[in-house]
Amino acid sequence: MFKSIGIASALILSSLWVAPFAMAEESPAFVARNEALHASFEQHEEALAAKAREQDKTQQASTYNPQTENAKHT
Repeated sequence: MFKSIGIASALILSSLWVAPFAMAEESPAFVARNEALHASFEQHEEALAAKAREQDKTQQASTYNPQTENAKHT
């Protein structure tokens, strides 16, 4: 009997401990924070993509052209 009371009280205490975390997902502050994090992540992702495009353009502009090299030596 004492064992079942212990298990029941453990379940009740754990549900009281977890309840605030479950309700936090619905709070306006939690939603606003998640939206801000998502926006920040998207901006960072766009900046990295722009940087990669710029490096690709730079790399394409500086590729080896054998016709230009031959013209320099003649």
